[in-house]
Parts: sequence; C-alpha cells; structure tokens
Amino acid sequence: MLFPHKNIRLHPVNYIGLSWYFITLCCAGRRPVFANSKNAAWLIDNLREQSIAYHLAVHAYCAMPDHFHGLFSGLEPTSDLLAFLSNLKRITTHEYQERHRRALWQKKFYDHILRPRDNPAGVAAYIWMNPVRKGLCKDPREYPHSGSFAMDWKKAISPVESWVPDWKSKSKAPA
Repeated sequence: MLFPHKNIRLHPVNYIGLSWYFITLCCAGRRPVFANSKNAAWLIDNLREQSIAYHLAVHAYCAMPDHFHGLFSGLEPTSDLLAFLSNLKRITTHEYQERHRRALWQKKFYDHILRPRDNPAGVAAYIWMNPVRKGLCKDPREYPHSGSFAMDWKKAISPVESWVPDWKSKSKAPA
C-alpha cells in the first residue's frame, strides 16, 4: 500500500522576502556526522557560501553532532529560504555521498517562521545554548561549530527572554 507524503510546509510564498526563520536539519538516521570537526567546518563553509548567493543573513547557527540549527532573515524582497535550503542540502548531499557513499540529511526539515511576538535574540540564544544543554560545553562561546555571519555573536549572547520552539513547548504543556 502506498502512503501519501504529507506536505508539512506552508505555501512557498511564505518563505520569500524579509522574514525571519528558524530551521533544524537532521542528519539521516541521526548519525553524528558533525561530531567530526572537518565535516562541521565543511558544512559551515557551504552555509556561508550559499547564504550569500541566496541573500540570507545568518544570525545564528550551530552544527550539533547529528543536526543543524540556523536563524536566518531575508535581505531582499526576493530572498527565498526554501530555494536556499534545497540548494544547500543538494550540494552538501552530493559532496558527502561522493566521499562516504551514504545519505547526509533526512528528507524533511523543521522550520518556524518567526512571528512578531518571537524575539530573534531569544531564538539565537536558544541555538547557541544547544551544545550547553547537551553537555558538550559549559559556555556556548567554547563550542567551535556555533556562530553568526551577521554579528559578533560572542558579545551578543547574554541573558535574554528564553525562547522554545513550538514543538517543544507543546510537549511540555500541562495535561
């Protein structure tokens, strides 16, 4: 029996323009591909190159061992997050498969378009604190695979109003 694929995206027009976006890409099988520093640096280099090509500011990123978080904003009315992510995944998947003969990414990814009530600084702090929450370091500035291409993030990270992705806050809601 064939099962239809559920479309988890909003209409593509919602991903074009000057909006802010939080995304999570998971490695296929949740393999710890980016525990290898060379792989993490390679991903970050590709992220920088593709974000410039697609006119997206990278306010925060973190390459965790088995997934990647990013906070992006469009720099132009024509900036297209879905085209950017599709190309980033295509390029990195192709290179990774050439070297390792296995898939890099899961097919889908999580996205959240920030709403006016969402504080981008809180989202960025959530991203940078991920390695601390996972016990990989005590101070987020120590983690070598986090950063920002838009600001001096090590000075920007400070106590801010905490932000939690919708999918996590729903699971913690009282019954």
